[in-house]
Amino acid sequence: MNSQTTQVDDLRLVALPSALNCSDLFVRFSLTEWSLPAMREDVTKAARRLVQAVIDTTDPRAPGFVTLRLRLAGDCLVIEVEDDQLSRMHDRAPAVDGRQTGAVPIDGRGKLVWCEIPLPGGMSASGVRLPRRDERRSPLAGADLPPEPPQPGGPDPALVDRVLVGLKRNDW
Repeated sequence: MNSQTTQVDDLRLVALPSALNCSDLFVRFSLTEWSLPAMREDVTKAARRLVQAVIDTTDPRAPGFVTLRLRLAGDCLVIEVEDDQLSRMHDRAPAVDGRQTGAVPIDGRGKLVWCEIPLPGGMSASGVRLPRRDERRSPLAGADLPPEPPQPGGPDPALVDRVLVGLKRNDW
C-alpha cells in the first residue's frame, strides 16, 4: 500500500444495507470530481464488496459505523473501509476480483480493509486533475453583485435525479 497520498475523500455511514446505495453515490461523485470517470465501474464494484463485507457481519439491531475512504496515492486509487467491529478486527480482507487487498487491525477500534486499483493509462496520483475550489465567502459578501451564470460541468441532472429517488426509497 502506497502511503504518499495526494487527495483523499471519505464518508462515514451506519453499517446497514442503505450504506451500499450511499457508497455508490459517494464513489461516483468523488470520481467525477477527480475527473476519473473511466474508473467508476471498477471502484464502485470494489467499494461495494468491501462495505458489503462489513454489513454482512453487523448485527442489524446494534449496527456500528463504517467509513469509506478513497485515496489517490502513487499510481493507484486506494479504497479503504474502516469498521468498528472489535470482534472481527483480525478478520482477513475479502477478495476483490484479483485486486491487491489487505486488512489491518486498528488499536481497539476495529479494522481497516483496503483495495488498490491502478490509475488508468500509467497515470500517477499527482497527475490527476483535482477540482478547483473557489475561496469561500460569507453570503453577504456578494449581496450587491448579480448572480453568477451556471458553470458548465455542474452536477449531472440524471445523477441528481437518482440521488433524490434513492433518498425517497422506503427500504432504509
